Amino acid sequence: MSLSERLNENMKQAMRDKDKFKLSTIRMVRSTIKNLEIDLKRDVNDEEVLDILSREIKQRKDALQEFEKAGRDDLTSNLRAEIEIISEYLPAQLSEEEIKVIVQQTILETGASSKADMGKLMSALMPKVKGRADGKVVNQTVQQLLQ
Repeated sequence: MSLSERLNENMKQAMRDKDKFKLSTIRMVRSTIKNLEIDLKRDVNDEEVLDILSREIKQRKDALQEFEKAGRDDLTSNLRAEIEIISEYLPAQLSEEEIKVIVQQTILETGASSKADMGKLMSALMPKVKGRADGKVVNQTVQQLLQ
């Protein structure tokens, strides 16, 4: 079952369960997917849906940090719940140790040796961890290993 189909099925189940919060979260994600399909004039594949899901989580995590700085605890609980719901559709996330191993392998493959090679390294690395790791964590790991 594709991710889009899974989202549709879970949306229907949320309707049956009268789970308004989960339903609204899935609808937000589906509307983003639908807008991309309209722009592309075709159905999106699972990789594109993963990109959308990752972007949605990143937006919510960024907003969560801002709300925490502002002391808006009333809004942070909703964002955490949305992140949890969307995360169900992403593949299992890599641990920091697994990310470190992948970064080290990619450094060897690309021959990167300094921060000047960071762009080349990141462009080779990101497809390997797409949807399975936060870009900030990957970036920090790369910076640590290139020092």
